[in-house]
Amino acid sequence: MTSRTFAAIAAAVVICTSSLAFAQMAPAKIADTPKGKALVDSKGMTFYTFDKDAGGKSMCNGPCAENWPPLMASAHAKPTGDWTIVTRDDGKMMWAYKGKPLYTFKKDTAPGETNGDGFLNGAWHTAKP
Repeated sequence: MTSRTFAAIAAAVVICTSSLAFAQMAPAKIADTPKGKALVDSKGMTFYTFDKDAGGKSMCNGPCAENWPPLMASAHAKPTGDWTIVTRDDGKMMWAYKGKPLYTFKKDTAPGETNGDGFLNGAWHTAKP
């Protein structure tokens, strides 16, 4: 085997392994915010839960979802551990953590902001790990 062939095989293994690891990663990470540790997206934007969501169902649709964009799940997403998938009213899928659907807040404009915490008479909460 030539060194060029070996390098090509090694690169292919790294790419495949990286793709597999990415596919199995949790859809959020944990970061420090002014409200303490919270679940955030890859850009550091805070996730929230909504008190009106119950029984594994999202109650935030239409204009609500425009202000509180749901954490959408791809067609190939697989539940793992505390992470589950919820079917929305429009048939699309979104992520939930410990049974609670997750959303970002339109008025959070910078990573780590928590402007949505306590919104709507306390119905929205920073998603805690």
